Amino acid sequence: MPRPIGTFRVRANLPEPLSGLVELAYNLHWTWNHEAIALFRRLDRDLWESTGHNPVRMLGRVSQPRLERLARDNGFLDHLDRALEQLHRHLERTTWFEERWGKVDAPEIAYFSMEFGLTECLPIYSGGLGILAGDHLKSASELGVPLCGVGLLYRQGYFQQYLSADGWQQERYPDNDFWNMPVTLERDDRGAPLTVRVPFPGREVVAQVWRVQVGRVPLYLLDTNVEENSDEDRRITYQLYGGDQRTRIQQELVLGVGGMMALRALGLHVQVCHMNEGHAAFMAVERIRRRKEKDGLSTDEALEVVRGGTFFTTHTPVPAGIDEFPPALVHEFLGPLLDRSGIDRNWFMALGRRNPEDPSEPFNMALLALRTTAKANGVSRLHGEVSRKMWADIWAAVPREEVPIGHVTNGIHTRSWTSADMTALLQRYLGPDWLERPADHSVWERIDQVPDVELWRVHERRRERLIAFARRRLAEQLRARGASKREIEAAREVLNPEALTIGFARRFATYKRATLLLRDPERLRRLLTDPNRPVQFIFAGKAHPRDDGGKALIREIIHFARQAEVRPHFVFLENYDIEIARYLVQGVDVWLNNPRRPMEASGTSGMKVIPNGGLNLSVLDGWWCEGYAPDTGWAIGHGEEYDDPDYQDEVESRALYDVLENEVIPLFYDRKADGPPRGWIAMMKASMRKLGPVFNTNRMVEEYVTRYYIPSAESWRKLSGDGFALARELVGWKQRVRAAWHEVGILSAGFSRGGEARVGERLEVEAQVRLGALSPDDVRVELWYGPLDADGEIERGRTVELLCRGPAGPGTWVYEGKLPCEETGRFGYTARVRPWHPELVDRFDLERVLWFDPAAACDPALA
Repeated sequence: MPRPIGTFRVRANLPEPLSGLVELAYNLHWTWNHEAIALFRRLDRDLWESTGHNPVRMLGRVSQPRLERLARDNGFLDHLDRALEQLHRHLERTTWFEERWGKVDAPEIAYFSMEFGLTECLPIYSGGLGILAGDHLKSASELGVPLCGVGLLYRQGYFQQYLSADGWQQERYPDNDFWNMPVTLERDDRGAPLTVRVPFPGREVVAQVWRVQVGRVPLYLLDTNVEENSDEDRRITYQLYGGDQRTRIQQELVLGVGGMMALRALGLHVQVCHMNEGHAAFMAVERIRRRKEKDGLSTDEALEVVRGGTFFTTHTPVPAGIDEFPPALVHEFLGPLLDRSGIDRNWFMALGRRNPEDPSEPFNMALLALRTTAKANGVSRLHGEVSRKMWADIWAAVPREEVPIGHVTNGIHTRSWTSADMTALLQRYLGPDWLERPADHSVWERIDQVPDVELWRVHERRRERLIAFARRRLAEQLRARGASKREIEAAREVLNPEALTIGFARRFATYKRATLLLRDPERLRRLLTDPNRPVQFIFAGKAHPRDDGGKALIREIIHFARQAEVRPHFVFLENYDIEIARYLVQGVDVWLNNPRRPMEASGTSGMKVIPNGGLNLSVLDGWWCEGYAPDTGWAIGHGEEYDDPDYQDEVESRALYDVLENEVIPLFYDRKADGPPRGWIAMMKASMRKLGPVFNTNRMVEEYVTRYYIPSAESWRKLSGDGFALARELVGWKQRVRAAWHEVGILSAGFSRGGEARVGERLEVEAQVRLGALSPDDVRVELWYGPLDADGEIERGRTVELLCRGPAGPGTWVYEGKLPCEETGRFGYTARVRPWHPELVDRFDLERVLWFDPAAACDPALA
């Protein structure tokens, strides 16, 4: 076939009165504005559905006569004006961030993520990580946070799923047509596409920059599918999580290094970079290179500045889930850039190894992220604990409780996931504040003002719509698979709009145990076919293309669902995406989640049912450890962890059946005189009242801003101010401390008198510490104490600082303090010394802590 000799673009030809539709279509504010969604549906309902809810493609396909008629339709034009007014009000109103920290005209925070789930018509996401990233941007827009997103624009994105006749997952990769999607190509001053050139071995890879506008927040996406690149390099941004390790390291190089270059090309000089997982950790190389080249800093000084303004969120609870690359691959793709930047290769490789001295160890992206950032967090309270345990050996001398990884529990963007029906009901009774302040507890307290009958009526309406949607989807699946007319007609009758409906939809990783419910098929079959209290399940989800274990779970579910007596009550929907998720979370009565604890870092799917009146039934893992209470939902087990996975599955499957049979089903069907289930509605309200204001991304982003973004920005400004004087001082101080640390020793530590006290008293403690060439200003001497467990180990440890009383001899100092006695019991204590500087962002930055060793204290060499 001949290749084209040129290109041209055709745009929609909208009559002037309808020109505002373009502004609405290209700002994804419409994804959480029901008024705008209703407007696009009103434009052409069939096109809205057939284009996959893509307003840009839709505008190019609406017939010209239809557009001309609407341009004279006063009702439609009034609707358009309302939607535009709501968009403009969102963009112009005073925000939470502005009220607290003042107006900022350009992004100062860059949020890097491998995927962003914003809408089904922009398929550059695979699962929870991407959905969280998309919701993060939406809440940042609502709160007015001066933030921009950085990611990749995938030509094929994540795969579309379909099933073979045997129920085995198959994948297809349709191309995305960027020119008919809500993305805009950024251009330079000459009108040419804005590009960056990312250093690769022996060449430069060109990436052009696209923008997706998410309310106030711009999302910049890099795309290597440009003619200047070779065929191989054009394919770097073809598929999300596709290809082999070579593809992955190239994608992460474009994301991290290219992403930073793109921000500068756009004129955005951000202070804080937030890594959503470690995929973007190569940004550290580019940031260090920039500081060295532009400001003349040494590598260590540049790293000091970069760490102050970089922040890392980990989502992975197991080491196997983290990207690791063979050393040779890292040298191949990063080596030339390191050499050109004057960054020692061995120094850099050590940042990505548990043992910095082992050259054969794989290069770990999470470790690189941890060592090039000042702060890190997990995504739930339990995941913070799991992460501290997972990385404890990096801070080997630090108690696990003090490993510098905190947590910010995930949330969901409430307005994106709440149905239009429920939104209208809540706005009527909770007031307009509900839309603007979803994290305000006082707003959600008003849920009790909603009449039970009205809440139940709205919920039933959403269940009916879910059933209708599931029937349509199932019929389409069967038709595409070549099923008979009889099978397709039967699909239109599955599920009961009035039956207890339970949803299970997520990525089909094996640890999520999608088939836990099938361990006792006869017991399940009895639940499904009970004529008096019927139960039905809707499943959906994708397995990674290379995860045969996950695919086998899908096939097992399909085979079970095909049994004649099961088929009307048990459905699997193919090609799980945001649209299916939206119908499910807005329509199910119960959301089921049964991962193998503690492998669910957070999970957000169950949070999405909360504002829609759905209830959660889950293992106490991830966010549910914080959300569960007897009046907000149900727990499977009591948070136990098992050494034998098969035994764990057996115990927890039985617990699941017991909860369903004894608690969930009876409560749902407990009704009097055909009225609504009052006990169930009381639980719906308790869940909405207690969990609604907590598990949302407005609360989450507010936490990120106050606990991490603002301190990181202040740290960046301090370190880079006055010609980087503080950064240079800190590096010099660290070098001096490292050189003298071998001289530090604790000679003695103990109580001044006695070792017993009453509650409320304080025990006086004294320690003698040898500092050698260091001074008391260079260290902190602390007492670490807490109750003893059965093995004589300190648990729930806390610190008390000991103050320097004065010298005890050359290079030796006396410290003293008082240990508070706040509860009865048997306690243990010890003393430690750690480096200290008033401007250290991370108190364990130097990874040096010296604990008191009585045996060493007796060594004459320390005297």
